[in-house]
Amino acid sequence: MGTITKALDLLNFFAKQKPEIGLTEFVRLVNRDKATVHRHLTELMENGFLEQNPVTRAYRLGPAILRLSGVREATHPLRSVLRPIVEDIARQVGELTHVSLLQGDVLSPALHFDPMTHGTQVAFDESEILPLHATSSGLAVLAFADEDVTRSVLKRPLTKYADGTITTADELRSVLDEVRRTGTASQDRTFDSEVCSQGAPLFGVGGKVVGAVSIALPAVRDTDEKRAEIREALRDGMVRITQQLGGDLPPEHAEKWQSAV
Repeated sequence: MGTITKALDLLNFFAKQKPEIGLTEFVRLVNRDKATVHRHLTELMENGFLEQNPVTRAYRLGPAILRLSGVREATHPLRSVLRPIVEDIARQVGELTHVSLLQGDVLSPALHFDPMTHGTQVAFDESEILPLHATSSGLAVLAFADEDVTRSVLKRPLTKYADGTITTADELRSVLDEVRRTGTASQDRTFDSEVCSQGAPLFGVGGKVVGAVSIALPAVRDTDEKRAEIREALRDGMVRITQQLGGDLPPEHAEKWQSAV
């Protein structure tokens, strides 16, 4: 991991539940020496990616994040373009729907919407990085991603998040074969012990997988009838989102979602 990567990696620890992080906690989180972590934090602060709370001296995200986020959305709109589709899917099935984009060998959530139809909802944090092997979104991406992405995931230990998490390479390969056959991924309490989900891949120009759309619900509502309803909504939704992204369904797999075109 290079110096720039080590510095930028510190930004990934921020979340809604952790908006400010002190130096000592950063040292514990990254398991690096204090002097090095402090130098990286200082450089991020000097460039506007972080700022310090004047009272607690803890670090929080800085103004450069806001500026770059605005530039990205203005020049390559994503949330504003996809939100109507995501909300439509969520209202159609009555469950939380989210879109995540491939970032190296993990997924970075882009947006989500919960129609709040039920008394019990899935807790979703857009700041949380999603692993490819333990989420339906991740499996949908892995099944259609370039081989180097799959190799990158398989060469590392597969972290266990819940009782249903896939933890062996053979099991992961078997599941990916099934996802390629059907076009959608289904997971039962693999990332959260109380949540089930289904996901479908999203494609960019030339049929290259760029992310996934997923529908998540509490396990208590995960019936066969609900699964079928979600599967159909995903097949239609992934086509609509791929089209909005200016992408193409890969010809060799297009028939999996063809009836939704």
